[in-house]
Amino acid sequence: MINVEIKRTSIVSNSLWAIVINPTSGRGRGAEVGKLVTGYFSRNDLKYQIITGISAEGVSRDLQNFLKAHPDCTGVISVGGDGLAHLVLQLVVPLKIAFAVIPAGTGNDFVRALNWPLDKLEYQLNRITTEPPMHIDLGMVDGEWFGAILSSGFDAVVNEKANTLKWPTGPAKYNLAIALELPLFNPSHFEIELDDRKISTEAMLIAVGNGSSYGGGMRVCPDASLTDGLFDVMILKPVSKLEFIKVFPKVYSGKHVLHPEVNIFRTKKIRINSSAIAYADGERIGALPISAECVANAGLTWRN
Repeated sequence: MINVEIKRTSIVSNSLWAIVINPTSGRGRGAEVGKLVTGYFSRNDLKYQIITGISAEGVSRDLQNFLKAHPDCTGVISVGGDGLAHLVLQLVVPLKIAFAVIPAGTGNDFVRALNWPLDKLEYQLNRITTEPPMHIDLGMVDGEWFGAILSSGFDAVVNEKANTLKWPTGPAKYNLAIALELPLFNPSHFEIELDDRKISTEAMLIAVGNGSSYGGGMRVCPDASLTDGLFDVMILKPVSKLEFIKVFPKVYSGKHVLHPEVNIFRTKKIRINSSAIAYADGERIGALPISAECVANAGLTWRN
């Protein structure tokens, strides 16, 4: 076996990191991965502070206090799912502090957008702790940051249902929620304003992609980029429930965009109005109308 020496700059070696852990994410996987992450930092003599808890309010408060006390913090490591990453974004982005997302949740779609493998923790941590972070675009919806997908319509309804399910875990939870909600679902009318056009249409769902996937790898906006300053907006017009079932598996490869009732637009700003709700990064944003903007270079993170 060849031992590869990891060279750490003096800046990184003398740094202080916040490791934010959601121990309940991924049905306890957050706690397991959190131990591995802190073990890595201890072995490599990297200074860190653990911030953890079961309430979002408590974690947010503790992280905010830490960042106030340590404005020179090198980076914040989020160990959990997209929900925890979403929480961390709200605090680190205004302060221009770098953040990293370690996959330990149900969907891990922000990690996918950053192109990290989901099963190579040591590799990811080596890169994070030895290389400088880089800028990425983030979405801002009504004063709230998001990293991956903002959505409304059927997928938001599915998110509502999935959040009530204790079993199964992972993408299977979303699939079960789809099976439960699809027979009851009816399309909504949406009024959509983009940079260069206004759209008035019936639709089953609207997905606004800064990243490419949600729901544990559903590549709903397959060509979305974190560095182009634009959202990819996917609109699925009404199809029969049988047709939806036939097309749905293609979302994992992104080939659903070839369907004649799927339209893709690119825009920096978007406003959506309907009698529906919206989710971002799997977190409930609330009832429409909403306005969102792709903010270029807003985030500072590590990408693969």
